[in-house]
Amino acid sequence: MADLMQFVLTGITVGLVYSLIALGFTFIWKSSSVANLALGQMVLLFSWIAYGTMEQAGLPFWAGLPVTIAAAAGLGWVLERVVLRPLIGQPILSLITVTLGVAFLFEGLVAMFWPISTAAMPDFIPDEPVQILGAVVSQEYLWAAGIALVLFILVSIFFRYHKMGVAMRATADDQMAVWACGIPVTKIFSVSWMFAGALAAIGGVLMSSIGGITHGLVETGLKSFSVVILGGLDSFLGAIVAGPIIGLAENLGGGYLTELTWSGVKDVIPFIIIVIVLFIKPYGLFGQERIERI
Repeated sequence: MADLMQFVLTGITVGLVYSLIALGFTFIWKSSSVANLALGQMVLLFSWIAYGTMEQAGLPFWAGLPVTIAAAAGLGWVLERVVLRPLIGQPILSLITVTLGVAFLFEGLVAMFWPISTAAMPDFIPDEPVQILGAVVSQEYLWAAGIALVLFILVSIFFRYHKMGVAMRATADDQMAVWACGIPVTKIFSVSWMFAGALAAIGGVLMSSIGGITHGLVETGLKSFSVVILGGLDSFLGAIVAGPIIGLAENLGGGYLTELTWSGVKDVIPFIIIVIVLFIKPYGLFGQERIERI
């Protein structure tokens, strides 16, 4: 029973971080219909930037994290303004291919500036584990879950009440109507990429605090993509709900199926879910079904 509770708690926590990163993908998709294939590499790069600011530059956590988030948001703005905006009006495959090139660029930057393959994020969370219903859980998981939930609430408030959030929602529903109202849609595109960069940075820091900084953070981005597929490409609610589902499936499968199958089954489960969902419900749990006349 204790093992089951531990798998459930850690699975929900990791799933919430997946949801946080997946929200960045959904922001970009809803505003500009661009599939950001560089999501995993963004998580990896921003995690190393956090390591550089806090461990190498010696900034305390309360200063290093805002610097990292600002750098991630700024890089997101540069990507949209310099790389993607010139391609507006081009075939969607061109935009997707560019994000794949950006992914390789980010991996090259990581290899150039941080040739060490692994590192530990500076401690900013108490080390002592806690017991919950018989399960021993590291505080990193609980802090990550709490931070993710607070950010979900803040993002919801932003989209509900802030002028820019309302404009982003409107752009996601009907770009032409937003243009007609005099709202600069290209500005919405830039803000979406800035949001995606900031969320990728926070998600990377949270995952790095749990398992360290490794190239496996790229897989974290790919697993967040499975969250998007399960929840629906254009659904914020789907991203939030699907994350814990993927996290639970991954941890429970890794905990109980490893002895029956192979050691890496945990990492395969999210992608098996992608294949199943695409066959049964290709628009995801909360995605909008689109019917086009030919």
